[in-house]
Amino acid sequence: MTLLEPRSIGSPAARRDGPAKVTGTATYAFEQRVDTPAYVHPVQATIARGRVITMDVSAASAVDGVLDVLTVFDAPELADASDGELAILQDARVHFRGQLIGGVVAETAEIAREAAALVRTEYIAEPHDVELREDHPGLYTPESVNPSYPPDSDDGDVDAALAAAEFTVDETYVTPIEHNNPMEPHACIAQWSVDNGAPAVTMYDSTQGVHVVRKTLAPIFGIEPEQLRVVAPHVGGGFGSKGAPHAHDVLALMAAQRAGGRPVKLALTRQQMFSLVGYRTPTIQRIRLGAGKDGRLTAIVHEVVEQTSAVKEFAEQTAVTSRKMYASPNRRTSHRLASLDVPVPFWMRAPGECPGTYAAEVAMDELAVALNMDPVELRIVNDPDVDPETGKPWSGRHLVECLRTGAERFEWSARDPEPGKRVAGEWLSGTGVASSTYPGMAMPGNAARITYAAEGRYDVHIGAADIGTGTWTTLSQIAADALGCELAAIHLQIGDTDLPPASVAGGSSGMTSWGSAVVAAAQQFRRDHGNPPAIGATTTAESPESSEADKVTVQSFGAHFVEAHVNRYTGEIRVPRILGVFSVGRAINARTLRSQLIGGMTMGLSMALHEESVRDPRFGHVVTQDLATYHISAHADVADIDAIWLDEVDEYLNPMGSRGAGEIGIVGAAAAVVNAVYHATGVRVRELPVTLDKVIAGLS
Repeated sequence: MTLLEPRSIGSPAARRDGPAKVTGTATYAFEQRVDTPAYVHPVQATIARGRVITMDVSAASAVDGVLDVLTVFDAPELADASDGELAILQDARVHFRGQLIGGVVAETAEIAREAAALVRTEYIAEPHDVELREDHPGLYTPESVNPSYPPDSDDGDVDAALAAAEFTVDETYVTPIEHNNPMEPHACIAQWSVDNGAPAVTMYDSTQGVHVVRKTLAPIFGIEPEQLRVVAPHVGGGFGSKGAPHAHDVLALMAAQRAGGRPVKLALTRQQMFSLVGYRTPTIQRIRLGAGKDGRLTAIVHEVVEQTSAVKEFAEQTAVTSRKMYASPNRRTSHRLASLDVPVPFWMRAPGECPGTYAAEVAMDELAVALNMDPVELRIVNDPDVDPETGKPWSGRHLVECLRTGAERFEWSARDPEPGKRVAGEWLSGTGVASSTYPGMAMPGNAARITYAAEGRYDVHIGAADIGTGTWTTLSQIAADALGCELAAIHLQIGDTDLPPASVAGGSSGMTSWGSAVVAAAQQFRRDHGNPPAIGATTTAESPESSEADKVTVQSFGAHFVEAHVNRYTGEIRVPRILGVFSVGRAINARTLRSQLIGGMTMGLSMALHEESVRDPRFGHVVTQDLATYHISAHADVADIDAIWLDEVDEYLNPMGSRGAGEIGIVGAAAAVVNAVYHATGVRVRELPVTLDKVIAGLS
């Protein structure tokens, strides 16, 4: 693969969308200008399982300003009702509490919300099951885990290796339900018009992929993809939850269908997001490790129990990373699902890799304690020369360099090997480490169009998304280097299905997938039109498939180092210092890369100490459904956080020499925090989050 010669790439160029965002002129989904919009507010089920018998809408319809009321008894029939999450209002069945069973359309959002509360619904309630447990009688093996990994793997003689091992770990680790909470709630505007007798639909949506929304929703409504235009130039965060359309998008389109061409706006409340747009499934993970006196692993077993929804399966790939992280001749991983009467789980930043690495890296820390071995050195001696799962060489595995660099910068050598030894007044202090890895992925079906629009100006068009990650800037930098021009000459347009197709912003694949398309278009443009080109010259090209990437395993790696302080009397935890060292290939933009890594690390801290959605088993709903009771980490929760990366180039994945960096920052971060708390206190908490009550119980 021929790599770009970086000029703009790698520089800390300022965000091109920054001025629009800080001045309030960046248009998000709900803010798009449309004429005389109506507003729809959802009606949600208040039982966890059963059937709707009646919906009395008379009081709602009588409210001044109400335009329409949709129910399970009179909603438009969908052309394709095969998706259990999206096929709303098609029958009277209730599959989980919070499920959409109707909607009120009104002149204002306030009227719609008031009237929705007046809809009187009667049910026949049935016994429900919303509790995940290790011995759930309905556990089953999915056909695959997200996105298409085999659910189980078994290499070598694990049981014999464990029986013969000189040192073993056998522990269970638990992670709770966690919810994506982007700053911008999920929102959309739908306008259903008729052009020459055929539907012409426009949707402004807060999404991580406009083409994914179109591809998913068009067949549900029986229209051609070209009849549905989806627009999303700016998105206020997603963390995976906006990686696919959800039921609220369908409700907005249904309401728009009956609105006679009038646009309909829908913005979910923060509370509604806790039941409608996905979440990270809770997990129960049993880890068994066997090792010799030298610390080399002889057996790895990672068995996962997690939940899915009775209405639609989503299987998280929690144990998959344990197939690749460390060398061991004997390895076994498995995934088992419980199908419950709950909303559908979905992507949340580094799905699978994040919770799975938490458990595995805490288990590695426990093995280091059992061996009386430095946890950094334990990881180094188990670094594999080739991919343990496939036997392929790595495109570039630099975990050892990340660990050694981080240890030096963090002054790891000054660490007391015994836990609970450093005391300053009321505070115990300790340090922890954890490894991180995330696959390098490229999505198919991307294309870009380049036009020489005016003297010194190139228009670059691709239907990519910027969910706050910096796409407006980084794609412009890639285009500038590919065309051999200054960054100022690039005029980028993204976030619209009228532009060439682009894959979803997910799997840390955006820059690889979209950037490769931009480079391919730029190179073809130069071949077609020379330099300088004529005004109006244009070229569209698709990103080529990389045969070289199939010959190697492409993974990013990293190492987290954390210092934790724990109050010996109250169990309060403070984290004054976090360092992450990463191997992610070439940086496209130093400023946005650091922001992404630090953001992921902070989210990992949040996972370790704060985030937990609590579901009431009596009623089936999440009770912590706001940002007061669902706490997330903020600036004040860590005083000194830094992320650095190695100076390297990946020659296999894409012509920029980069790998994805949007998710690796969270992978392993929670484990490093938990390991630091253990080192400070001698108390090992295996169930997240590590709250003070769990710590103080071990201290007393």
